[in-house]
Amino acid sequence: FDEYCEKTFTPNNRDVKLVVKDIKQIKGSDIPDIDILAGGFPCQPFSIAGYRKGLKDERGDLFFQIIRLIEELKEQNRAPRVIFLENVKNLYTHDNKKTYQFMKEELNDLGYYVTEDVLNTATYGDIPQNRERLYIIAFKDLESYKNFRWPKPIRLEQTIEKIINWDKTVEDKYYYTDRLKCYPLIKKEVTKQYYIYQYRRVYVRENKSGLCPTLTANMGMGGHNVPIILDAEKRIRKLTPRECFRLQGFPENFVLPEDVSDSRLYKQAGNSVSVPVIKRLAIQISEALNYGANNQLQYVSSI
Repeated sequence: FDEYCEKTFTPNNRDVKLVVKDIKQIKGSDIPDIDILAGGFPCQPFSIAGYRKGLKDERGDLFFQIIRLIEELKEQNRAPRVIFLENVKNLYTHDNKKTYQFMKEELNDLGYYVTEDVLNTATYGDIPQNRERLYIIAFKDLESYKNFRWPKPIRLEQTIEKIINWDKTVEDKYYYTDRLKCYPLIKKEVTKQYYIYQYRRVYVRENKSGLCPTLTANMGMGGHNVPIILDAEKRIRKLTPRECFRLQGFPENFVLPEDVSDSRLYKQAGNSVSVPVIKRLAIQISEALNYGANNQLQYVSSI
């Protein structure tokens, strides 16, 4: 129910009805007939960076809202054919895998066959970002479940140099100068071109893998976790919001509204999924569903 996300979403999806509302106020009867229900829920309860409270965290209870909606749709004989969920990879191992096993059993109890895997954007999306995420796919139909195949790794063709222009001059606000307290530390550590660094409050980490470190929701919110580079003129700057969206696989024509602040755009990029990975999974899901002439994919809804 983030109104700033709506400002970015709507210009890019004019034909999609977006409800900006607390999910707890949405009922199954509000949702049209659908084949796929795709859901994301806050990763903080399960992340290493969070407090690891899991489902005890008040944000973790949003998983139960997804379960509630499935139950309500099932009562109306409109249960989705597929449930598609995404989260941080640490959800899978949280509390010795007890958290995920509980969630999987909840889906099983609703009549779904569940498969899961951890995919890295750099390995499965041809995007140079080290981003591992847990994808959970649950099928109502056993044959569709058996027909589903996870995508195979692909070669990384989109290198950092193809996505970020080291020669380009950007707006002054993205450059680090000696007016900042952190500048001496950053100047000392950021010494190589075609590398991406990350400022982590008290130290700077050099990424030696040729990949951008995982983009996070707190980029630009307080000055830490921001990927930074040394440009062709030996000036140090952080990545622009556009570059961050590129590193999630968004196309160049994706609209970034001028009335949404950089800090909120950074947050949106960090909270987003990697588009090419989702596209490959969508194709695999579609193929699994369309195993017969009478099983045609019609509608997709996401929450």
